Amino acid sequence: MRICFVCHGNICRSPMAEYILKQRLRVLGKEKNFVVESRATSSEAVGNDIYQPIKEVMNKHNIIYNKHTATQLKASDYDYFDKFVCMDDNNMREINYIFENTDKVSKLSEHDVLDPWYTRNFEEAYEDISKGIDKFIKTIV
Repeated sequence: MRICFVCHGNICRSPMAEYILKQRLRVLGKEKNFVVESRATSSEAVGNDIYQPIKEVMNKHNIIYNKHTATQLKASDYDYFDKFVCMDDNNMREINYIFENTDKVSKLSEHDVLDPWYTRNFEEAYEDISKGIDKFIKTIV
């Protein structure tokens, strides 16, 4: 199964979700059954690495991550991935401009995972994403 997490810039929430899920799958011994990546709905941070405060939160929680390059979601991604998981309602709206069909698209949580770029609350974003991943993983494993 190929999963793509989606947020606005692909430097905060979606890469955090990507690496949390990868780590949880490793612990379960299921990582070889999945491809997990992340993308942005906008182009403004394309090419950038994970935002430093996000790295600090992941380090604090022992989440292993690699060098990351923010990438914008494109229409052709729809055919490659099996599931797209958005962080908030804005991402859900923006994805409608990228894909003709949104059958594979859902939101990580019932509520929005607030963008820590704006809230500056990186720990809260981690907690929301972590809880969302715990629920999501039950549906895919």
